[in-house]
Amino acid sequence: MTVRESAFYGFANPVDPRPEELQAWAYQPESVPLDAMPPDWDLLIAGDVLAPTLFELAMDRQCPARRFAQHCMYIYAADGVRQNATNQRKRRLKKYVERAEEVGDEPMSIWAHNCRVLMSRPEAFDYSEWIEGGLVRHPRRLGMFGRTTGGGTLGR
Repeated sequence: MTVRESAFYGFANPVDPRPEELQAWAYQPESVPLDAMPPDWDLLIAGDVLAPTLFELAMDRQCPARRFAQHCMYIYAADGVRQNATNQRKRRLKKYVERAEEVGDEPMSIWAHNCRVLMSRPEAFDYSEWIEGGLVRHPRRLGMFGRTTGGGTLGR
């Protein structure tokens, strides 16, 4: 039985879900709607423990919760370029970016590009874009010099 075929019975602890729980939920997200999750659930789960699971879900074109996983990967990336981010986090982020560039589809290619922009220009960080989901709701490639390739600026 695969994760997609297995039933999702809920989270033992939604504030600290296990990777297999998150993966099972992602293929049946209507079973526990996002608005039923704890406040800032996206921020709570976008860390090192669940990053491998979130990345795989974000890469899966068939995953019903793919956009949510992509959103969490934007949060993970923004956290990974902070000045006080661990070297381990920076290395992991770089590996995810490289993999998305190699085998990702357009949304993940855009994510990888935007991560590269942020890595080279941390001042390009905009909370509404990276943390509140702006780059997932309105996908576009950020420009290396403060403009997006889809029009507008980072400060929107």
